[in-house]
Amino acid sequence: MTDFSCSWLEGSCVEEVESLRVPDFHGETRPGICVWLKDFLQDITYLSEYSLGKPELAPRGLCANSCSPGSRKQTRPGEPECCFDCVPCHDGDISNVTDALFCTKCPLEYWSNELRTECLLKEIEFLSFSDGMGATLAGFAVGGACLTIATIVVFYNYRHTPLVRANNSELSFIILFSLGLCFLCALTFIASPSHWSCVLRFTVFGVTFAMCLSGILGKTIVVLMAFKARYPQNNAMRWFTPNRQRMGVLILTLIQFAICIFWVIDSPPYPFKNSSYYAHILSLECQVGSNVYFWVVFIVIFLLTGITLVFAFFARKLPDTFNEATHITFSLIIFCAVWITFFPVYASAPEKYAASVHVFAILASSFSLLLCIFAPKCYIILFKPQLNSRKLLLTFSTS
Repeated sequence: MTDFSCSWLEGSCVEEVESLRVPDFHGETRPGICVWLKDFLQDITYLSEYSLGKPELAPRGLCANSCSPGSRKQTRPGEPECCFDCVPCHDGDISNVTDALFCTKCPLEYWSNELRTECLLKEIEFLSFSDGMGATLAGFAVGGACLTIATIVVFYNYRHTPLVRANNSELSFIILFSLGLCFLCALTFIASPSHWSCVLRFTVFGVTFAMCLSGILGKTIVVLMAFKARYPQNNAMRWFTPNRQRMGVLILTLIQFAICIFWVIDSPPYPFKNSSYYAHILSLECQVGSNVYFWVVFIVIFLLTGITLVFAFFARKLPDTFNEATHITFSLIIFCAVWITFFPVYASAPEKYAASVHVFAILASSFSLLLCIFAPKCYIILFKPQLNSRKLLLTFSTS
């Protein structure tokens, strides 16, 4: 029998006699028992080092290497588990370990880096005062409010003159007050959306425009009825006394106010984080809460606009010095054009640009009403005082 020995101190077997072979069950020969023990002990040492925190010594697959962070393992159909492909993680998913079985999706406020190994904060987008677009719109809003205040001051200082009194000064002050609020409500669209800013931007907008258009409707009806009252036995003006004019404006405004109150109670607007437009940008926006209330508010505004436009169109050919109908007609045409073009853009644009379009529509329609209705009168009061006389007004009104 051939003799052999093992060198255990060196951690390996050294076979003394190379020719030793041990037959297996099939009659074939295999390496000596010491060589078999050597391989067995090496495997045990290899696995124990891996279990003690040495992943670099982990067993490798027979036909695939390890997958690096930023990818995941995907087994090949019909092949052993050690055969796999390394699939890169999709955008918004990461894996930060070797041989990851799956990728982890980043939270809503985060996005994956280029290597897909780390989640980074998304860029936040909203219409802000520090933004060039937001600062420009805010400047126009404040400028419009200041111009409205200046108009109120002019009308108040000249409230006893024939031109101001002939055009129903009380309704003029109501319209100017509501226009000032219209300009200021545009500022609620410029800032990071919050619960209160989302509620205010839609409700204040609806109520202030309803008040403004109700006042313009009252002025138009008064102008039309005043000239019809010139005919004998026409008592139309007794139905449009100053108290009834104010009551009409109040009732129409309260209808819109009630709709907004129900809106806030039932399904109020709320802030929302939207990443559907751009994957790496988080858009902060205000959801309307209820589309029904949103459209009802606009329907009230457009009904007031349409009725006022009809009355103003019929009264447009009355004497110019006494009549505002021509200017009201032109301002309402601009008003309608602005808001008709507003809806398609608003429905398809991301929040930053949708808010910009909304603010632009508010400012454009407010400026059209302010400049078309009140600028000609301010020009006469300040630069053509000779036209601001009762005799001249009576001359035009009887011509």
